[in-house]
Formats: sequence, structure tokens, C-alpha cells
Amino acid sequence: MITRFLTAAVAATCALTSAVAEPAHAADPRLDHPRVDQTRLDHTTPEPARLSAAQRKVLIDATKRFTDVDEAIATGYLPTELCTPGMGWHYLNPKLAAAPAIDPVWPEVLLYVPGPKNSIRLAGIEYFKADADGNLTTDPDRPTLFGHPFDGPMTGHEVPAGAPPMPVHYDLHVWLYLTNPAGQLAPDNPRITCP
Repeated sequence: MITRFLTAAVAATCALTSAVAEPAHAADPRLDHPRVDQTRLDHTTPEPARLSAAQRKVLIDATKRFTDVDEAIATGYLPTELCTPGMGWHYLNPKLAAAPAIDPVWPEVLLYVPGPKNSIRLAGIEYFKADADGNLTTDPDRPTLFGHPFDGPMTGHEVPAGAPPMPVHYDLHVWLYLTNPAGQLAPDNPRITCP
């Protein structure tokens, strides 16, 4: 009697094991159909990169004084006359841009956009670092901000006449003061147009 019970238990265990060992998709005949792209069944669109609330607070606390453009200029940020669609006016601090390290509380560039009554308002900040070897195919010196890698290396952008050319570089935009539908760390903000 015990032998028959053990034999039945082993047989039941084997049957259960073979049922569990079958591929999970075998129960759904649609998944074996040749026209179904199985790679798309579990596809999800990744969330755009973003800072944590604590990281945003650090950056806002460090830069909110620059909502006054005169304070930015007094601190060493130089205005440009070229408004870039998707980014606005870049106010660059040459000392910070030449520094070897990135300091999160001292962005190299402030991004301003047209405001009401011919004013300008702070929309975001940009971190900038020249590429050490100037080679677009290498990136061992790629900087990060709170673990987020900078974009690049990329060629220099258009600069005003008479200004020195921009080197191959890395940059990272952070849209702190104007929401960007493309993402908080996206390079361009589709809400920004130039006059």
C-alpha cells in the first residue's frame, strides 16, 4: 500500500514538474503565431531621465538668485545675443567653463527665455565641460550630474561673430524653472521659441 502511494506521489510530482517546465507562452496560442512580434509584447517606453526631489532642491536653492538676470551678470555670467530655439539665451560663466571639475551648485551656463514686457526669465541651467581629447569617438572623460551622464561629445555650436569657436564638449541641460515636455534633462525644450 505504501509502495502504491509513493508511486502515485512520484508520478503526480513528475506530471506537475513537466507541466511547470513547459514554456509560459505555450498556454497562449497567439504568442506562437508567426505574425506576432514577441519582442514588442513586453516593450515599455523608458521614463525620461529626471532628478530626485532632493537633487532638484539643491539646484534650485543654489540658482534661484539668478532669476534676477542682473545678479547673474554681477556673478560673472556673460550674456549672448544669440537666442537658440529650444534653449533660449545662454549666459556663460567663463571661469566655471574653464574649471576642470563640475560643481552641481555652480552651473557653467544659465538659460534665459523671453518673459513678459520685454523681460527675460530663467528657464534652466546647463553644465558644460570641454572634451579632453577633442575626439568625437571617445568618451572616457564623460562627466555626470547625480549619476546622469552628460550628452556628447559633440562639436561646438554656433557662436556670435568675433567669439572664439566652441570646442568639442559635453553638456547637460536641466529645466528647473520651465517645464520641458521632452523631459527634465532633455537638451531642447519645445516650449521655447525666440523672438
